Amino acid sequence: MDLGIKGKRALVCAASKGLGRGCAEALAAAGVDLVINSRTEAEITQTAHEIAETYGVSVTPVAADITTAEGRAKVLDAVQQADILVTNAGGPPPGDWQDWSRDDFIKAIDANMLSAVALMQALVPGMMDRGWGRVVNITSQSVKSPIAVLGLSNTARAGLTGFVAGMSRQVAGKGVCVNNLLPGIHDTDRATGLDAGVAKSKGITPSEARMQREATIPTGTYGRADDFGATCAFLCSQQARFIVGQNILLDGGALNATL
Repeated sequence: MDLGIKGKRALVCAASKGLGRGCAEALAAAGVDLVINSRTEAEITQTAHEIAETYGVSVTPVAADITTAEGRAKVLDAVQQADILVTNAGGPPPGDWQDWSRDDFIKAIDANMLSAVALMQALVPGMMDRGWGRVVNITSQSVKSPIAVLGLSNTARAGLTGFVAGMSRQVAGKGVCVNNLLPGIHDTDRATGLDAGVAKSKGITPSEARMQREATIPTGTYGRADDFGATCAFLCSQQARFIVGQNILLDGGALNATL
């Protein structure tokens, strides 16, 4: 399918690896020029080179922490304007609800809610002026099915979901579609780290922890970044013009719910 977005310009955050890179590659395959970001200069520069070589699009790497005002300013200076925005930031660490301090919550909200809001506030007005735009926020399955040990993530991402629910309806009439993409367990560094935590708490190996978590997914496997990226690219397509304010769950069927 031709997604109709060749020649568009996108900002994809946290894109040196994992789900962010999956989104960046899928957009590049559709002919979208990219500005990509991550914290580590060597990693993001190498990723930019590989994507540009593979897909023949322009890819500008920016090493910055998107969860800070300084990092966002650096990224936005490189972007100037974008037709497509994919927000993404690493999730806060697991823990116990009794142990988290106010500072822990503020840090999680800054990283996983307010950073995305700030990027939308910076770039969506230009999309509205031009009459076309797409925003995909990478959140988490925990928005629909909370994960007890990831309470910081549950809290921050639910806040972002609430913001998007209202804001997306306000901008849709200007040709801008804003949606959230909710990953379940995917084969990324984040999943590896969580597997290690489960292994430590249960006294088993990381491989055994992975097998136990895979058994909770109807597909029997972790998701892949390229599948996730393909869904992101579709939400950024011309064909997605009637999808507004939705929370698209990619979890292999793990959430057992009718609606």
